[in-house]
Formats: sequence, structure tokens, C-alpha cells
Amino acid sequence: MTADAGLRTYSFLGPAGTFTEAALAQVPEARGQRWRPVRNVGEALADVVDGRSDAAMIAIENSVDGGVSTAQDALATVPGLRIVGEYLVPVEFVLVGRRGSTLADVSLISAHPVAYAQCLQWLTATLPAHAHIPAASNVASAVGLIDGSSDADAAIAPPGILEHHDVELLASGIGDNAKAMTRFFLVSRTVAPPPPTGADKTSLIVELPDDHPGALLEMLEQFATRGINLSLLASRPIGDEIGRYRFVIDADGHIQDERMADALLGLRRFSPRVTFLGSYPRADRQVVHYPDRYSDDVFVEARDWLRGILSGEPGV
Repeated sequence: MTADAGLRTYSFLGPAGTFTEAALAQVPEARGQRWRPVRNVGEALADVVDGRSDAAMIAIENSVDGGVSTAQDALATVPGLRIVGEYLVPVEFVLVGRRGSTLADVSLISAHPVAYAQCLQWLTATLPAHAHIPAASNVASAVGLIDGSSDADAAIAPPGILEHHDVELLASGIGDNAKAMTRFFLVSRTVAPPPPTGADKTSLIVELPDDHPGALLEMLEQFATRGINLSLLASRPIGDEIGRYRFVIDADGHIQDERMADALLGLRRFSPRVTFLGSYPRADRQVVHYPDRYSDDVFVEARDWLRGILSGEPGV
């Protein structure tokens, strides 16, 4: 139960104006509800687990910088969570300073490390002598200029910062990749997966049983032999010893698809630990197509054939 009776609470990386808030704005059921800004992914997920929030929006992957390791590791280690939605947000950046400042005044820049990496080419060409101070979020970098908590001369922030805070726009469009996107997950406590839409993904975390030649191939074969495409395969260290990894997987399809259910059963037999994170509609709503030999009817017919053999049905 959340604090406000009748209202649902959603946690997001704050303060107002972040890309995470922009992702949460895409959730129809979150509109008009209580939005709770937090300082990091761990706090957002703890809100969900402990019941302070009904769901949390977290960044999971960037098209330029890759996977968000803190989010991937949190999903792997925090029990009782389920992904219920996927959202995409275009990534644009501006450089802002205190009122009255100019680009010529800038030598020290505050920026979230991911944002900094995505603007490095522009910064190197425009401000080659600059130095970088890491910030907790894309908005916190600019807030520090205003409240005096940051020694930086300027901050990299989303364009929405101009709507929420009194800052000077020093440069716009400073990102190195105009097509950059960040992918977000809406995460709730464990619930039954929503019905399949035909345009779905399933997210998993899988550990290999041991380190031997072909172990990774054996895991991937659970998907390949059932015609399932993987849109994400990332390794993360388990942390208990050198050389031990878990794999973060996004697979095209839904757990209620016969081929996906069959693959998960295969993974469960193969791996000492399979964490089902969720089946949810794809953000791009692209329908998943696959060959007829992997249709649900083929899997059902094959099971019926085997049952017929075991029961001694004539003609089987």
C-alpha cells in the first residue's frame, strides 16, 4: 500500500526534467498519479520491493554507451521484481551555465558519466581544455550550478532543463549521435505477465552451470533450435570469483508463446539459475515474425504426438 490512498506511486531518477521522467511520461496509467523522484536505481527498486512505490522507471540500455550495469546487476540480485513495460526516449543534450555566463567562461563541466561520454567529440572539438566533474543525474548536474553546490562552470543536461530551471543556454545539440536512444524498463513487484500482444520481448538472466568449452553455445542453442531471436546478450560478472559471469538476455517473444516456454524449460534444465524478469510489449511495437516450423501449433502437435506414443494410441 502506498502513502496516498487511491493514488499509485511511481519512482524515477530525479529531479524533474530527467530522461527517466520523460520515459515515465509515456506510461498512460502513470498520468495523474504520484511521481516520486529518487537518487539512484537502487533506491528506485527498493521503493518497489518495500512497498513505497507501485512501480519504478529505470534506464537499462543506451544505444551509444551500452547496458547500464548498475541496473542490470540490480535486476539480477534483487528478488521479487518484474518488468512490465519497455520505453524508448531520444537522447539530446544541451550545455547550460549560470545566468550571464558564456561558452568562453567554461573550463569545468558537470555531467553524468553516460551523458559526458555521449558528448565527448563535441567537447573535445569545442572545449579541448575542459575538465569533467561526474554528477548523479543529468539534471543534478545543472541544479548544482544554481544552488552553488557545484564548482563547475557549465553542465550537460537534457533540453527539458530549460523549462524547469533558470539557466543560460550555452550550446544545443551537443550530442555526438543524433539517433541516440535510451531504453527504459518499468518495474513492479512480481505479477503475472500481461497477455501476449504479438510484439513482445522476454527478459532473462542466466548463469552457466560451469566453465567448459561450448557452455555458452549450449545456452544459446536453447533459443536457436526454437527459432527465437535474441535482441540483447550481455555478460556481467557474478562477483564471487574471477571468470564467473551471468548473461542478461532479451529474447523476441512472450513466455506464453509455445516456443518461448519450451526454451525456458530447456534453460531451466541446463542452468543452475535462471531469473525470469518479465514478458512485456516491445517499445517499438514491431510484431515478431518467425518461420512456420516454430509456430505454436507445431509445438502443440509435437507434444500430442508424444502423448499418443506413450498412451499406445493406434496409428501413432
